[in-house]
Amino acid sequence: MDLWADFLTNRGKVIHKWEHYFPIYERHFGPWRGRTLTFFEIGVARGGSLQMWRRFFGPCARIVGLDIDPRCQVHEEEGVHVRIGDQADLDFLARVLDEFGAPDIVLDDGSHRMSDIRASFDILYPRLSKNGVYLVEDLHTAYWPEFGGGLGAPESFIAHAKALVDRLNADHARGQVEADDFTRQTLSICFYDSIVAFEKGAPTRKTAPAIGYEVRGLIPTLRPARRPRAAKRG
Repeated sequence: MDLWADFLTNRGKVIHKWEHYFPIYERHFGPWRGRTLTFFEIGVARGGSLQMWRRFFGPCARIVGLDIDPRCQVHEEEGVHVRIGDQADLDFLARVLDEFGAPDIVLDDGSHRMSDIRASFDILYPRLSKNGVYLVEDLHTAYWPEFGGGLGAPESFIAHAKALVDRLNADHARGQVEADDFTRQTLSICFYDSIVAFEKGAPTRKTAPAIGYEVRGLIPTLRPARRPRAAKRG
């Protein structure tokens, strides 16, 4: 059963998700099904999504929900752990990392406030496993001032993700951007409606070999375009 069908037939606790997120989940989370992994979901709410992820990933998955509301502790069950704290509290996140180790997947569905999203990302992304996925959803709030966003606002996580594209391509920037750990550990940044997904991995060698043979006369030689001649006067 795919994730969308599981959602539609849910008879457990309430799950509240945008419909267009499900193909994105399948694309980025699907390869992890049936594997041993640690999954962090920031934002527990009514607990249904924790159960959904447990069903989706299978019995080898360790599901960890993080929420600031102490009432969410009730959603803990076999294979599902809930820890109470502020997603922007670095000490809280450090304790979670000490307890559960590096996550393989982080799904940020928490406060949706820019400062909170950035705080969680800055500490959790570097600790993500080497082939892990970090997905931030509901980023329509990145355009809303009441969540610390706004079009072009430097605090917007969308703006931050755009800047990270330059760091992803730093090896080609001719010194305009310095390559760093993010450059060396990130394979892709994928932008969707209200979602940004980061995929970690060791990039392959950045070479561009030409392999094969050419048939003379079939592949034209590229030549610089000629300047148009100046029009004759009078």
